[in-house]
Amino acid sequence: MKIRATILGALGILGLNAMLVYGAGNVIQNKGSDTLVNVAQAWAEAYQKVRPDVSVAVSGGGSGTGIAALINGTVDLANTSRKIERIEKNQAKKNGHDPIEFIVGYDALAVFLNKQNPLTTISLEKLAGIYGEGGKIVRWDQLGVKVPGCTGQEIIRVSRQNNSGTYAYFREEVLNNLDYKAGSMDMHGSKDVTDLVEKTPCAIGYSGLAYDTDNVKMLCISKKEGEKCIQPSETTASDKTYPIARPLFMYTSGQPAGEVKKYLDWILSDEGQCIIKKKGYAPVRQVKCE
Repeated sequence: MKIRATILGALGILGLNAMLVYGAGNVIQNKGSDTLVNVAQAWAEAYQKVRPDVSVAVSGGGSGTGIAALINGTVDLANTSRKIERIEKNQAKKNGHDPIEFIVGYDALAVFLNKQNPLTTISLEKLAGIYGEGGKIVRWDQLGVKVPGCTGQEIIRVSRQNNSGTYAYFREEVLNNLDYKAGSMDMHGSKDVTDLVEKTPCAIGYSGLAYDTDNVKMLCISKKEGEKCIQPSETTASDKTYPIARPLFMYTSGQPAGEVKKYLDWILSDEGQCIIKKKGYAPVRQVKCE
């Protein structure tokens, strides 16, 4: 009887602890894209006011990190700036997770230069010549400009690490799936790209539109040499006229339910979409914001 009472007592304590944890609030785990991390944090903070009993834990690390967490079943929402690959989808399904895709906004993948650089436009072909394996463009004077403060006029290529969805998207859309040229400076985060370009006259880098600052300049991009270039903006991302506009995704394991579904529904509501708009990205549809 003492043993039975002890077991029941232990179960009662465990039950009480579980109730206390549940009473402290539900936690939604949200991980992935560095492009999306700032807006994801803004969403989480705003949702805390809407639903004080629900916490959203946000971390970055890149799209690959978010997808890996989805495959392993350790995340509720995986943020990515690229589509999940077939091999990743198959790995997730092997682990009992069926990735379901949601577009939560649009981005214009911007190409940044130092403010001292006089170049204003570039084609995708020339970008591939700068960044792609076998590309012959290594100096700014090959593009018809002389950059003040850039000793030797050698182009310094700033890129992202290979677990980044931005890295993968740029390789696919700009380099036509060719490998990157060796010797680039590969940065952990989107902000790191613009910070380095700001301080380096010789540099060129690519990052999400929301990471634009007054201390760098964005290039106007044309699909082909001689064609009209398009400036990256919320509008050109939304209408997809910008050559390297891209959707931004969240993935769930199976159809979302419960608190995760409520959170996703809120993100896609006018309130959630106004937040992504204020952060510099294009919402999934036209919204009126204060």
